[in-house]
Order: sequence, then structure tokens, then C-alpha cells
Amino acid sequence: MSSLLEENAVLRDHSIAAMAGIQTKQLLVLLIFLYCRFLCVRSVLPSYLPVLKEQTNNDRDHLIETYFNLGFSHSEIASYLAVAHGILISIRQLKRILKRKGLRRRGKQAELGLVISTIEHELEGSGSSIGYRAMWQRLRNDHRMVVSRETVRHALRIIDPERVFQRQRNRLKRREYRSKGPKFLWHIDGYDKLKPFGFCIHGCIDGFSRRIMWLEVGPTNNNSGVVANYFISSVKQIGGTATVIRADYGTENVKIAGIQRFFRRDCNDSLSGTKSFMLGKSTSNQRIEAWWGQLRRNCTEWWMNHFKNLRDLGLYCDVNVLHVECLKFCYMALIRNELKRVAIQWNLHRLRPSTNPNSLPGRPDTLYFMPSFVSDEIIDCKQAVEADDIVVAEEFCCCEPPPDCLVSF
Repeated sequence: MSSLLEENAVLRDHSIAAMAGIQTKQLLVLLIFLYCRFLCVRSVLPSYLPVLKEQTNNDRDHLIETYFNLGFSHSEIASYLAVAHGILISIRQLKRILKRKGLRRRGKQAELGLVISTIEHELEGSGSSIGYRAMWQRLRNDHRMVVSRETVRHALRIIDPERVFQRQRNRLKRREYRSKGPKFLWHIDGYDKLKPFGFCIHGCIDGFSRRIMWLEVGPTNNNSGVVANYFISSVKQIGGTATVIRADYGTENVKIAGIQRFFRRDCNDSLSGTKSFMLGKSTSNQRIEAWWGQLRRNCTEWWMNHFKNLRDLGLYCDVNVLHVECLKFCYMALIRNELKRVAIQWNLHRLRPSTNPNSLPGRPDTLYFMPSFVSDEIIDCKQAVEADDIVVAEEFCCCEPPPDCLVSF
């Protein structure tokens, strides 16, 4: 009799503990939702993430499936649903929905032949410059394939051993970097490796999250009005600007400097006014200069070799104006789409832990949009900008980019 009572007591204690655990998880999700709703500054979600118009079960399940296919973890999916869409859901319920829809991380693997053929197709373009982690992400996000990273790594070793060996020899060494939070420091710069062929790239990266704010290509990146237009577009999208913007010395940054100081003229912090825009050498513009190496390995190296091959074969002459304009006419839209694809892949990929404790691991999008998900001590440093100020800056300082090609066909 005593043993039976003891077993009942143990079962009762386990049931109470299980119920308390479920309530704790639900309470944690609720606290995250309330904290992000009322204390954090929300930003506009990027265009490739779903937006919920009317809350229904079908829309909720579609959101869960979309975030799952993008590679987000269970806790990240629940946080995005709470912060961005106002849907409170427990991890346990989320797992039930994923199980009902047949969504599994380690489900039925894609056929090896299909994986190899897809990798070979990617190797024909800029995919020949990326490593197995980026290739695995392309297979998962772009081709919706369920495949392990080890399978992709071994496949690349067999299909493309020479480039694998070259990537192993050249490893990027990072310097220590510090930033208070997302939108505290933006780094902007122009990329001129494709400029001899008529393609001028300009980009901006958030120092804390390493999220790409814009990555644009056009006939010029020296026109200060065009570069200012890129900046204003980003300010309009998120409804504010960074605390500080860092750039190199150059006339193309003059108007951005004036706009940033105009936006921050009445702020009371120590970095307001003229201090809100920093100029310095390119070697100190650390984040964007380091990322250009990633861009070259993952994208532009292939395009540089492609254009040089056209020149060596006599199909393109860089002193012939007609050839230059024809090249821009044929390739400008392709390179623009390629850069957009590279930026999205980078913002969604998971940053590995670094020896620098101030460079936190995680996805750039998650670090940027939900800093409280990483740590409660990190704050959103966005500086709000009045709509009238944006209109004034856009009217007096910005100009539309010139046409991609001056020759009409």
C-alpha cells in the first residue's frame, strides 16, 4: 500500500512539473512578444519574408512553412510570429503543426543524382566561387532540397577538388570589432572591381548584425546624388537612420554626409550633428571592406573572369563605346539580380562564433530585427527621422540613377 502511494505521489509530481514547464515556455514567448511590441523599435521586414494581412489558420501555417523553408529554428519561428505578425504560439504547438505538414529537418533526403546535377549547374556560374556551406544554403533555400551539409561537402570535393583546395589555402583573418547594437554604425563604400566593364557597385552593411542594407549596381557609383538616393531609400524603408555612418574620403559621399547630419541635427546624444558621419581611410572601414572579399569569392570573381574571357576571345573591346554599352545592356539586369540574390543569402545565413566576443553569432536578419532575441542588453539604436525631413533631403540632394544603357535597341 505504501509503495502504491509513493508511485502516485511521484506521478503527480512529474505531471505538475510537466505542466509548469509548458506554462513557463508559453509565458516566455508571451514576455518576448510584449517586450518586442512595447519596448523595442520595430523595423520593416525584408521583401522575401512573408507579411500577414488577415490572421487565419491557413495564413499562420503558410507563415510557419515559409520560415521553416528559410532555415529558421523553432524558437526563431515563434519569435518572428510573435513580433512581426502578432501570433502567439508555443514551441510544442509549433512542432505539432510542422509534424502535421510533414516538415522535417532530417526528413527524406533528396536523390543524390539530383543533388549532384544541381551542384554542377551552380558551378557553371558564380556558384563555382562559394564554399560548401553557401552551396548547401543555395540548395536548401533556392531549390528546396533536403540534404545534409556533409553530403554537399563531399560532393564538392569530388566534383570540384581544385577550387576546394584553393579556398582552404586562403582563409580570412578578422580583426576585433565593437558595436553597441543594430543601426548604431553603418559602413558604406563603392566596389570598383567590375567598374572597368561598366558595372559600378555600391553597398552598405550594418556593423553589429553584418546585415546588408543595400547592394546596388549601376553605370556609376561616383555621383553623390545617386549614392544619396540609395541611402534615402533605405531610410524610408526602416523609418529612420543609423546613429553613425562611416565612409571613406570621396566626393560621392558628400551628400550622404550632409543628409545624415541634417537628420541628426536636433538630437541630444554625444554623436549627434557633425559627429554622426565619420570619414576615414578605407583600411579602417572594416566591416564593408571585409565583406567585399566575400562578395568577390561568392559572385564577382566569376563575372570578372567571364568578361576577361570575352575580351581575350575578341568578342569585347573596352575602348569601343558600342561594345561597352552592349555589355551593359546585356548584363546589367543579370548582375543586379545576382547581387540581390547574394544579399538575401548573406542576410539569411548563420554566422559562426568568432574569437571576437563582440561579434555575436547568428543570422544577420535575426541580429538586426530582433536584438532582444540574442541578448536583453542589446538595444536597437535606430534614430527616427521626420517624414518632412526625408522629403526635403530627397528633393534637394537625390537624383535618379542614369539609365543602364545609353544605346537604344
